[in-house]
Amino acid sequence: MASLTDIIFLLLIFFMLTATFVQIKNVDLPESDSKTVASTAIAVTLERGGAFYVNNTAVPSLALDRAVRDAVLKSDNREETTITIIAETGVPFEHVSRIMRLASELRTKAILATQPRKN
Repeated sequence: MASLTDIIFLLLIFFMLTATFVQIKNVDLPESDSKTVASTAIAVTLERGGAFYVNNTAVPSLALDRAVRDAVLKSDNREETTITIIAETGVPFEHVSRIMRLASELRTKAILATQPRKN
């Protein structure tokens, strides 16, 4: 029985060390009543000041499409890849629709990150 707990403990450590974590920048998100929680494979952050980030790496506006394409192509399971759009409140919707259109072209899911509505 002791060896079984050792094996489980080692597997737990293995999965904790090999899991990939995507850090999301702290920005002012739009509010929503949605309670859905989705996994984040690729995080695209759009800031009000015009800065763009793909998985917390700053990307110039002209290279944004290419950076997202590269991130999708590098993902392990392309069919289950989800692009999370983290658009700060006040970002022009054209930027959001640009990422959504790109996700559609790449045949991946795109979700918009929101924060819970304050009562």
